[in-house]
Amino acid sequence: MFKIAKYVVYDILRSKVLIAYTVFLLGISLSLFSLEEDASKSIVSLMSVVMIIVPLVSIVFSTTYFYNAYEFIELLVAQPLSRTTILLGKFTGVAFSMLTAFFIGVGVPVLIYSPNATGFVLLQSGIGLSLVFISLAFFSSVATRDKAKGIGLSLMLWFFFSVIYDAIILGVLFAFSDYPLEKAVIALASLNPIDLGRIMILMKLDISALMGFTGAVYKKFFGTGFGFFYTTGIMLLWIVVPQLVSLRIFRKKNL
Repeated sequence: MFKIAKYVVYDILRSKVLIAYTVFLLGISLSLFSLEEDASKSIVSLMSVVMIIVPLVSIVFSTTYFYNAYEFIELLVAQPLSRTTILLGKFTGVAFSMLTAFFIGVGVPVLIYSPNATGFVLLQSGIGLSLVFISLAFFSSVATRDKAKGIGLSLMLWFFFSVIYDAIILGVLFAFSDYPLEKAVIALASLNPIDLGRIMILMKLDISALMGFTGAVYKKFFGTGFGFFYTTGIMLLWIVVPQLVSLRIFRKKNL
């Protein structure tokens, strides 16, 4: 598995797309920290980049790379290697490459300008979202052989979690505003990894009072030590479950 991952890392690190992604994140991060004297304001601005751009690039790049390397995957399948080893090797290589780009682009500036709990939670959220959307990308890639359909499915997943899901939550809260929704709000937030990452950061920034009713609910639950471990556990499930489904499909799929 690690030999496959090593080859994938070597192949991806030469990619101009990954280099451009790294430079873009680094430029945005340094610009935000340079423009604001208050590091917490820069973290809020950088949070938008981490919540939107990082998942988008992670899922699109990973899906595209999987399809571009399909002939190599077919070659590996013909070798005395288990399909689980092949897919996990691919996932490990892609994940390591994307996380390296994220750490250079966002991690280094955050460690320089905001080496505190808020900065570390931002990095944790970015790492978690990168892995979640790489996992979703692998699911999209093994679900269909057609490259256009696979990339389309990946984009649909990103658009759903980044835009549509929040609109659904607002609609639910508005429609059932007369009912106690504390537990429902927490459950709905758990079903969206982007919301989980955003909540983790906002709780550290201590601006939940500006979020109204939902902010008070989030502060009461996610602001505790248990809430932090709960969020981390759910994020891990978002990484592991799509990958397990991908493995199940890949083992039975005719290439």
